Amino acid sequence: MDTQNLKAFLLVAETGSFSLAAQKLHLTQPAVSKRVAQLEEQLNTTLFDRIGRTVSTTEAGQALLPHARAVQLELQAAEQSVRDLAGEVRGRLRLATSHHIGLHRLPPILSFFSQTYPNVHLDIEFMDSEQAYDLTLRGEAELAVVTLAPTPVDSVVTRAIWHDPLDFMIQAGHSLSAQKVLDLEQLSKYPAILPGLNTYTGQIVKSLFDRRGLPMQVAIATNYLETIRMMAAVGLGWTVLPRSMLDASLATLPIHDARIERTLGVVHHESRSLSRAARAFIKALESVAEIAPD
Repeated sequence: MDTQNLKAFLLVAETGSFSLAAQKLHLTQPAVSKRVAQLEEQLNTTLFDRIGRTVSTTEAGQALLPHARAVQLELQAAEQSVRDLAGEVRGRLRLATSHHIGLHRLPPILSFFSQTYPNVHLDIEFMDSEQAYDLTLRGEAELAVVTLAPTPVDSVVTRAIWHDPLDFMIQAGHSLSAQKVLDLEQLSKYPAILPGLNTYTGQIVKSLFDRRGLPMQVAIATNYLETIRMMAAVGLGWTVLPRSMLDASLATLPIHDARIERTLGVVHHESRSLSRAARAFIKALESVAEIAPD
């Protein structure tokens, strides 16, 4: 199979759009359509259903998808192996990370790395940690620095870097902040502002209440922690945030029967041959790690 045709197929499948795939490949839409048509002709099957403006993979397309991704990863590994023979840390490192980590954890690492390895071009994309995992699994990001999933994810190698303790917080001056002791049952009677329950942080909080059989009154959900802090600060509800985000506008709630934290770290696909740049970046992260390796 022609690898360029496979690449076009992958991008159409992942974006759900021939035009978006064409933009990513810097081709015209007819050129992408032609590549997919050639692959369909070679396989003697239809890979996509096109209904109106909706493009979705057929059963045959779904069957081809994991193999196409595996081929792409192998090609990337082969290319990287050849480049690494030169011995110099250089090239492009595509990195995915969350907005919170990018703001509060990565700046000194990025500063050190860019000064130490000036010939490496860092291509950084900011997104939710869950999306960064998906990008890594698809082979589109070499590394992701993220909130680690509460349970292991198949095909992903993880390295824990930072402890990130979480605290229950509420508007400074709220009546709850004046109490010396609170428990989760009392808290469950008040509205909450939390990360979406589809996020790893949201899942950590939800599982805490689920284990006690307690409901949560989630009044507002958003994945942007800075927005959550602002809404809690103006009195819209209690929240759970990294301890590092506490400021004068918020007060910590003394929940005696709950202690929660999350772990931040770096992940990559287990089948990916990491570039020298990626290995150097992991080494830079490990130099500031708060968590000893297993």
